[in-house]
Amino acid sequence: MTPDELKIVRHAYAKQITAAVRVVDERVETAFAEVPREDFLGPGPWPIFRMRRDYVPTPTADPVYLYTDEIVGILPERHINNGQPSLHAFLLSHVAPQAGEHVVHVGAGVGYYSAIMANLVAASGKVTAIEFEPELAARAKENLRTYRNVTALQGDGSSVAFASADVIYVNAGATRPADIWLDRLNDGGRLVLPLTTDLGFTSSNWGNMHLRGAVFLVTRKGEQFHAQWISPVAIFPCEGMRDAESEKALAVAFETGEQRKVTRLYRHDELPPEQCWVRGPGWCLAYA
Repeated sequence: MTPDELKIVRHAYAKQITAAVRVVDERVETAFAEVPREDFLGPGPWPIFRMRRDYVPTPTADPVYLYTDEIVGILPERHINNGQPSLHAFLLSHVAPQAGEHVVHVGAGVGYYSAIMANLVAASGKVTAIEFEPELAARAKENLRTYRNVTALQGDGSSVAFASADVIYVNAGATRPADIWLDRLNDGGRLVLPLTTDLGFTSSNWGNMHLRGAVFLVTRKGEQFHAQWISPVAIFPCEGMRDAESEKALAVAFETGEQRKVTRLYRHDELPPEQCWVRGPGWCLAYA
């Protein structure tokens, strides 16, 4: 396939994945159309995740096979993947990075979605891409070397230092928000926060995903943190941000099915239990 033909395929892919999740933001569609996925995933054939068959290689190394709404293994032996494009299009449309903003991408993997964020914030903005796994962090740094508004770091995204941010996009399952994510979020800033139980990634029963994981959009308004549920999720665990007590509370909370009623995140656990969807040590997600 010629570069011009692949460009047409990429534009069709961008339209398809955004339409699949009812995203009408042309900026998001354009970002997916302009970033070549094959530049980030190494040489093909590529391992495509199939829920019941684990991974199946693409028929050939033709990059056209990457332009479907598929999950591609980046460390398949550990079930670490380049996530589903439509989910990321959906989440990015909610967090809406703008030109000139600073985005912190926690769990950047090989950098594909970091590059899409770099496109959204434009040359006047910047992206800090943080990846815990040294092998993936090295790949991300190499893959992102031509993106002048991106800094790629290896480290624990719950503790590595970064400048204050307008968007913090967490790409791994935590059991609670990290202090640094809330501390460094600018007024008006948005945090994409996936919370998962210990079964949120390992269980093979994908039909019950909504009982094991959820993504919340947290928006800072002064010293208050407004929160809303935006999606169920199954995602790789976030290194450094899983504690047993919060996980146990989350597992109970998901059984209630009331995560969609959440409106606020509090940095204390002093609210009465009936006002909280989940309450962990020093934090809670509440209904009011």
